Amino acid sequence: MISVILPVLNEERRIGQRLTELSKMEGIDEVRVVDGGSTDATVERAHAFPEVTVLAAPRGRASQMNAGAERARSPVLLFLHADVALPPDAPRHVAAALEDPQVVAGAFKTWTVDDAGSSRLGPLLHLADLRSRYTRHPYGDQALFVRAEAFRSVGGFPSQPLMEDLELSRRLWRLGRIRTVDARVTVSGRRFIARPVFYFLAVNGFPLLYQLGVSPQILLRFYQHVR
Repeated sequence: MISVILPVLNEERRIGQRLTELSKMEGIDEVRVVDGGSTDATVERAHAFPEVTVLAAPRGRASQMNAGAERARSPVLLFLHADVALPPDAPRHVAAALEDPQVVAGAFKTWTVDDAGSSRLGPLLHLADLRSRYTRHPYGDQALFVRAEAFRSVGGFPSQPLMEDLELSRRLWRLGRIRTVDARVTVSGRRFIARPVFYFLAVNGFPLLYQLGVSPQILLRFYQHVR
């Protein structure tokens, strides 16, 4: 059984669709929406799903995801972004990956789409999907799933402003394998379309700089400047 943890901030346009999709999946034990201080109707729309637990945490994906994981009951945790849609059979892929006791975590490949359907950049979006097919360290938009015991053993997501997903993956590799399953999540291309140069740098350049030893604090300063 799987606990899905969904960190949100001002996602009133998407949260209902995500929760509807999750409600139809067999194998999901619970869904925890963790709000980081939304000023729109995100929380109200999440409360419209009585089977969903809505929590609050300090703003920041690492903080929000850790807060959701702390109270999760299931032996498997799946961290889902509001602009990422799981395939309908996602629990089956998670179960198959974790049948191997050497696998402590896993993730999906991505398929980025122009969900607004109006940008000339649409054909370029799938360039963002290439790294999900070769990276050993999954990003957050790949719907990372992990054994709860392993997640807690490495201390959860580190308290840092950027690259928390990459750092968690690095720590998990010390415990066992991370498997990328042969299935795709659908990712909104809104961030790429809104700021294509910034998004390209963030997706491709920042992880490389981080692995070369550049601190998250320095990357954050550059992130804020470019953004």
